[in-house]
Amino acid sequence: MTPRLWRYCVVLTKSSDIAHDLTQSTCLRALEKAHQFEKGTHLDRWVFRIAQRIWFNELRAKSVRHGGGIVAVEDANLPSNEPSAETNIFVSEVLSHVQALPEAQRTTVMLVYVEGFSYREAADVLQIPIGTVMSRLSAARKTLKTNLPLSESRIA
Repeated sequence: MTPRLWRYCVVLTKSSDIAHDLTQSTCLRALEKAHQFEKGTHLDRWVFRIAQRIWFNELRAKSVRHGGGIVAVEDANLPSNEPSAETNIFVSEVLSHVQALPEAQRTTVMLVYVEGFSYREAADVLQIPIGTVMSRLSAARKTLKTNLPLSESRIA
């Protein structure tokens, strides 16, 4: 659960360091609020929602205090397993384009395509209608297709 939560936090924060802090804050909040978890529901959805709320509260607080809170993709220092230089370049390019998506699309792409949530599950986590999930994914795919032309050799 923690690696999935951390990945989700990276998508929210655009920074691995901030994602670590958000992951810790989320785990702490989940432990504090464990009595509110409803048995028979999905723990991952509940915890992801906690992370999202903490992050949005942090952004609101930072915007009031400093007028900021978003980190550029270039400064994110995301880890790489270095399978090959070409793969790393391609993954970095794709990640850059995904991170450039509007936040709503970016988090939806993360939940569905990276975490493997169904459209319904993503809708539950984000507390939006399933049609909105489908619309966000469609818009994200269209943007990525336009901005990231893939050749056959890069896909294989």
